[in-house]
Amino acid sequence: MYQYPKQILTIEQQVQSYIDAGMIITSRSDVENVLNSVGFYRLRGYCFHLYDNVAKKYVPGTRFEDVLKLYYFDRELSGLIFSMISKIEVSLRVRLVESLLIHREPLVLQDSSIFKDKKLYWQNMSTIASEIARSNDVFIKHNFNNHDGEVPVWAIVEVLSFGTLSKIIKNLKTGTGSSYSVLAANYQYKSKKGNLVNPSKKMFTSWIQGVSILRNMCAHNSRIYNRTIHTTPEILDVDKITPMPAHNGLYQILLAMKYLRSSDEEWKEFVDEFDKLIQKNNSVINIASMNLPTDWKLHLSV
Repeated sequence: MYQYPKQILTIEQQVQSYIDAGMIITSRSDVENVLNSVGFYRLRGYCFHLYDNVAKKYVPGTRFEDVLKLYYFDRELSGLIFSMISKIEVSLRVRLVESLLIHREPLVLQDSSIFKDKKLYWQNMSTIASEIARSNDVFIKHNFNNHDGEVPVWAIVEVLSFGTLSKIIKNLKTGTGSSYSVLAANYQYKSKKGNLVNPSKKMFTSWIQGVSILRNMCAHNSRIYNRTIHTTPEILDVDKITPMPAHNGLYQILLAMKYLRSSDEEWKEFVDEFDKLIQKNNSVINIASMNLPTDWKLHLSV
């Protein structure tokens, strides 16, 4: 077995490592209690920007209380974002079903003619079948028991993962009167000429992909603050800034959330709560570390 070079630290040793590196700790027992509940290695992600790798010391004045505040801020931020994404996800499911039902067929997903790539269609159908089989949803069970296993599109869409929804949308045929054109009409934006246009399928699915990645991060309690998120949703020209943020992350995905918003009212409420959270924690957070420009509120407003 490979011998990992770093030794496992006890809670007491973890606290001492903070002290040895110059972190200010006012109550050793309080820090030990936090490390027992939150974890030393989870908190490390909130210390990176405060640590000098050359000197092997924390920036002078670094306090454990500030690191902990940053952690709690990130938890609140994650909860706020997850709540908004849940609303976006529900509305997207409803709108997708409505767009597919223009064909007036409850089993429309079995019609390969509305999809562009037939090979991809069958791959997606295999994924859909697997996700249906894993579902414990009462509506799925009802259809299996009473309709010879045939499940209508409105029940299927409710149990599919966000990623699978994106794959279905990505493979829809485009053009006037298509399901995609009906769906995309819910997410129109103003062009440079001032007229409302549908997002291209490439742009639209990039929004969904970005939001899906952030959703999963929130669901799994991953750190969001000072984090590079390896996805680049396409953003509108009006929201492009110079210079762009130093790394890919929250700014682009928040914009994707805005473009996919469930309603203007719910989005305005989210932005207000987001702003309040930032103001409440402005003593410990750095806007640039959140991948946000200084005029972020202007870009997120509707």
